[in-house]
Amino acid sequence: MEKTLGTIQTFSKIGKILSKIAYICCLVGGICCIVGLCSLAIGSGDVLKVGGVTIHGLIEKSADMKMGTIYAAVVNGAIGCAGGFVIALLCGKYFQHELEAGTPFTMEGAKELRRLGIFWICVPIITRTVMEIAYAVLAHIMEVSSKVDLMGDVSGVGIGITLIVVSFLCQYGAERLE
Repeated sequence: MEKTLGTIQTFSKIGKILSKIAYICCLVGGICCIVGLCSLAIGSGDVLKVGGVTIHGLIEKSADMKMGTIYAAVVNGAIGCAGGFVIALLCGKYFQHELEAGTPFTMEGAKELRRLGIFWICVPIITRTVMEIAYAVLAHIMEVSSKVDLMGDVSGVGIGITLIVVSFLCQYGAERLE
């Protein structure tokens, strides 16, 4: 039994590390999207001009996209990073608390895992909805040349349901330990 608990704790340590990596990547990605969006806005017109060619012209030509499409892609990237940030942060907190408790079989841990499952279901759906709204607004305001791949899927529903089921198993284990 101690060997199995050791394995669980090892996976929790790995989960905590991976959550931290995902958290940092989402944070950096979101910041880069915001900085990119600001630089796109500031660099419009003749502000950034090299040899008679504007940076916007180079971007539009090399990416074969209108600036409105690029704005939509960057905004949706920031929104996607925000959703990933929330999930990674909550996962990291769960793993931290599980490691502090020394076992996943606590009532508090089961409740936290259930809440994490609910977030795994809701956050991707909310993120995708906000991305669609942002795209619709930008498409209405700016010239958007093509539909932007929103990169936001709702596959988190299956993971969320699994986490909720596992939370009940952990709760049952906590009840048995009492």
